[in-house]
Amino acid sequence: MPELTHIDPGSAALLVMDYQVDALTRFMTAAQSADAIACVPELIATARDAGMMVIHVVVAFRPGHPELSPRNPVFSAVKANGMLVAGSEGAAIHPAAAAREGEPIVVKHRVSPFVGTDLETLLRANGIDTLVLAGVHTSGVVLSTVCQAVDLDYRLVVVRDCCADPDAEVHAMLLDIVIAKQAAVVTTAEFVSALPGRSS
Repeated sequence: MPELTHIDPGSAALLVMDYQVDALTRFMTAAQSADAIACVPELIATARDAGMMVIHVVVAFRPGHPELSPRNPVFSAVKANGMLVAGSEGAAIHPAAAAREGEPIVVKHRVSPFVGTDLETLLRANGIDTLVLAGVHTSGVVLSTVCQAVDLDYRLVVVRDCCADPDAEVHAMLLDIVIAKQAAVVTTAEFVSALPGRSS
């Protein structure tokens, strides 16, 4: 299992994925949502202070969801309920994870941020070899990103307390067993300690 030793902020990027109003309020309870956003402001602030690139990943569709095939079971509920329409309140990034001016926002139409987006171009152009992941949901965007990023030879860090899933058992199983085989799974505090000058 990968272990976290140190992170070079100059070659790392924090991906804050799907921290959107609909994802946090339509699929999770209020308590789950509160837990999901509790540590994200500190994570983002720490990454910014360290000079790390921060990239926001969102999922958004045109009105009527023409990007979604009826054969896509993952987004069937999204389309049926008219959620995550570009420009809508539900598709907006939650204030706790809001982007600063100049921070890239990658818009996707699939679970993975690598499919049909310019994420890979952004990462390569900026010399990024390490991805620090925070996302909603663990069984969706986090798992999908880990699987693709491993094949693209990125070093991976998943911040446990900045990931969330409606199913607590699935969330724990993925982080402790599946994702832990491919990424260093750490807390926000452990991430902070891995940055230069922040070791405890």
